[in-house]
Amino acid sequence: MSRLPRSQEHLKTAFNAEAASAARFRAYAARAEGEAMPVLAERWRRLAGDKDRLAVELLGAAGQTPDAAGAVREALAEERYENEVLYPRMIGEVDQATATMLQGTVSEQRDHIDLLEALRRDLQASRGDIAG
Repeated sequence: MSRLPRSQEHLKTAFNAEAASAARFRAYAARAEGEAMPVLAERWRRLAGDKDRLAVELLGAAGQTPDAAGAVREALAEERYENEVLYPRMIGEVDQATATMLQGTVSEQRDHIDLLEALRRDLQASRGDIAG
């Protein structure tokens, strides 16, 4: 049984769908740009922006936008999970080419963790309300 009311589950599902579409549309824009189709690329970026706006609204409606301290804690937990559990599991189950690409992702994730740790320290210094 879910810990969230059904309406919140649906809002989070809708958020995930919109956020994934936005990311896909940005990838399509990058491809179009690489294929010398700047007008198409701009249209994809505009659609991605619209999807991002919808995703933000849906996440807020689901009550899933914490204050600054909570957001940093959640982001650090997500990045650590991805780096320590998710990607290593994937790397162990895929072909070498995909594993190499995912290892690059893990390297970038480490940078994300460093940036979030710095943000946590900055917020902690300015507000004193974020536990490690």
